[in-house]
Amino acid sequence: MNKQIIHILKGMPATDGAGVKLTRAIGQPKLPNLDPFLMIDEIRSDDPNDYIAGFPPHPHRGFETLTYLMHGSMEHNDSTGGHGLINSGGVQYMTAGKGIIHSETPKQDQGLLWGFQLWINLPAKHKMVDASYVDITKEQIPVLPLKQDKTRLKLIAGQVSNFDKTGPVVRDDIQLQIYDISSEVEHQQSLMFNHNARGYIYVYQGQIQVNQQQITSSHVVTLGEGCTVDLTLFPDSGALVVMGDPIGEPIVQYGPFVMNTNEEIQQAFVDLDAGRLG
Repeated sequence: MNKQIIHILKGMPATDGAGVKLTRAIGQPKLPNLDPFLMIDEIRSDDPNDYIAGFPPHPHRGFETLTYLMHGSMEHNDSTGGHGLINSGGVQYMTAGKGIIHSETPKQDQGLLWGFQLWINLPAKHKMVDASYVDITKEQIPVLPLKQDKTRLKLIAGQVSNFDKTGPVVRDDIQLQIYDISSEVEHQQSLMFNHNARGYIYVYQGQIQVNQQQITSSHVVTLGEGCTVDLTLFPDSGALVVMGDPIGEPIVQYGPFVMNTNEEIQQAFVDLDAGRLG
């Protein structure tokens, strides 16, 4: 049975950090979250004025961030001592846990910067774990050739049926699966998931069909119950496929903090003011 299509929404223009221009697909008023996912932003510009100021030091608590860069270069620094330089095709994976302060700085002053940041929730029992950070290079991400090398699936997290590869990002508690699938030619592909898994497909280029529904660039389609997703990729198209099991707990978010209660949000601000966060 095909997974149910719940929403088809266009990403909305937004700014974040020190005025970085982006497109926000999840985390917007019409779709504030999609358990276990909290946000997806796309940054795509060849105008340095849109991105050069980056994201100066700022706090997080209670969730994870995953930054996937299609093109360009971005530097990460954080209060745990974590440091990395992400280049085209690489991933930064950070667990904010009980608290972290980090910055993300474009390491270019010209050319195209194109990437995505995903926010992924943590369950209550893990919200106060120690913060951590890992850099994942392009070479560490398996690329599965689906049609004579004209259609490719980059396996960032999870597995794909009939392939023995596993993505380098692991969240076993929600059976996280993240694919970047792109094609130079028209191609049909069926993907299998757990019946209860929820998630979304964000089209970043061209147009695709999801279970016979036409989806164009900068749109997100959210998926409910079911096991199969039938994709038709048209020439020069690409999309991120993001799936995971719902956590099923209250989501209380205030800016950079995502907890289960208002009291926990208030405590995060108290800890930030007291210098105990990060």
